[in-house]
Amino acid sequence: MTPAAREARLWYWQRASAMVLALCVLVHLATIIYAVHGGLTAGEILARTRGSFLFGAFYIVFIAACAVHVPIGLAAILEEWFRMPRRGARIVAGLYVAVAIGFGVAALEAVVFS
Repeated sequence: MTPAAREARLWYWQRASAMVLALCVLVHLATIIYAVHGGLTAGEILARTRGSFLFGAFYIVFIAACAVHVPIGLAAILEEWFRMPRRGARIVAGLYVAVAIGFGVAALEAVVFS
């Protein structure tokens, strides 16, 4: 694959994941607003989310979209702003997103499956 084709593919995946993230953020914020205005307590929210397949599936999609979007953008920032070599930028971005995915999965497990 040529470097131009690789960059075009990264551009495509970052834009596609951004569209999914935009939708996920809107749904997430609407859910928070609904819960707050409904006067739900933390216990009531957790009671509704425990064992919910739809809630879990939604946040798995959210985590996956972040896992695609974040390392592409972070690697570009590290290369352009900090003049980090491409390989090093991708390694740092990959490590960062691995930790972020771990936190996301831990939060999902605590809210849905515990």
